[in-house]
Amino acid sequence: MTSDVQTEADNIREIERTRLRALVEADISAAKPLHADNFQLITPIGVALSRDEYLGAVAAGHIKYRVWEPGDIAVRLHGPVAVIRYRARLEVFFNGHAVPPAEYWHTDTYEHREGEWMVVWSQATAVGRQ
Repeated sequence: MTSDVQTEADNIREIERTRLRALVEADISAAKPLHADNFQLITPIGVALSRDEYLGAVAAGHIKYRVWEPGDIAVRLHGPVAVIRYRARLEVFFNGHAVPPAEYWHTDTYEHREGEWMVVWSQATAVGRQ
């Protein structure tokens, strides 16, 4: 990797960590600009949520992240598009019910828009017991 590409990959990793901290803290004013207007999340149970649905659920406490600890974040950078993938440990409350702590794979697509990187698509997959 050239130093410019490595620097940009490190920047994307830091943006993702910032996004996760904002979601755990339910800091919607910090999280919203990191999500594209047409953002879509596919949850581990296969539900598709728009940016407003997702961030609204976090703001209302319907989704409350207690812990979101990402492992190493792999970055594939292709011009104005980056795809990241990592495994993370999550503890979350969903509609007032504790979801047992678990590991998930996350795959996110970022796009560089108007001078900023923002997440466009996100998908989480539960890691099965091995």
